[in-house]
Amino acid sequence: MTTLAAPRPAPAKRRTRLYALHHADAFEWLRAAPEHSIHAVVTDPPYGLLEYSAAEVRKLRNGRGGVWRIPPSFDGHLRRPLPRFTVLDRDDHENLRRFFRRLAGELERVLVPGAHVIIATHPLLSHLVYQPMLEGGFEKRGEIVRLVQTLRGGDRPKNAHEEFAHVSVMPRSQWEPWGLFRKPCDGRVQDNLRRWGTGGLRRISAAEPFGDVIVGPPATRRERAIAPHPSLKPQAFLRRVVRASLPMGKGTILDPFMGSGSTIAAATAMGLASVGIESDRAWFRMAAGAVPRLAALTVDPPDAHASGR
Repeated sequence: MTTLAAPRPAPAKRRTRLYALHHADAFEWLRAAPEHSIHAVVTDPPYGLLEYSAAEVRKLRNGRGGVWRIPPSFDGHLRRPLPRFTVLDRDDHENLRRFFRRLAGELERVLVPGAHVIIATHPLLSHLVYQPMLEGGFEKRGEIVRLVQTLRGGDRPKNAHEEFAHVSVMPRSQWEPWGLFRKPCDGRVQDNLRRWGTGGLRRISAAEPFGDVIVGPPATRRERAIAPHPSLKPQAFLRRVVRASLPMGKGTILDPFMGSGSTIAAATAMGLASVGIESDRAWFRMAAGAVPRLAALTVDPPDAHASGR
């Protein structure tokens, strides 16, 4: 059982040379944002929406009950809480579709032509994300596959694990899909790159393209100590993704569902401008303190499986 303590208070806004953090509703912020002011989006939204409702977050912070699966300690280490997406019903799925239809509509206005939107998804829910984004006018440009093994999946039938000892109810999760979308370009890609600085992905080097499969472990113990958020993504992975999202190394990256601030920290570590939005006050306070500390970490680069390294 684990309890997430709220960090010390922080202001509702925080701004530095490279990033700005806002305690605000993402949709309200997007409606007020200037047209053509954002050059990329990298985000891990509140999946299922249910688990990040006020009632469910209270249960998470109390360490018991609700949609959150609070794993027991294992080998002396506490495991991070995980949302149980299998409990979502048909209404929850429709709410998720509506959420992403709305998000696509708001992003379409504030993004420059050719801007990429990179969204963390889940194998059980990605279809509920991708179709609304396509209906909102975005082009699907593939997926970024994060190879990572978690505790999710592979369990035996509940209350019948001895009777069906050789049965898994679903595959053990070993990958995480990130949907890759692009706002249509203004003319050819080369024209869009010249005018807006977007339309493509930044290569690893002149000789090596950005690959769509990245091998990397979960967030490190150091990262979790700085930002104990249940959806924390590792800096090694995020730094590669945010770098790729700005092909010319210029522009502003938005994370409208900032959570722990890990995407903003990754952009900061790469010397890129970013904006983070978070509606939950406790998460916002956490991010305000965590961003500079996460950005200062030295991390090993992930294995670029797609390039054969």
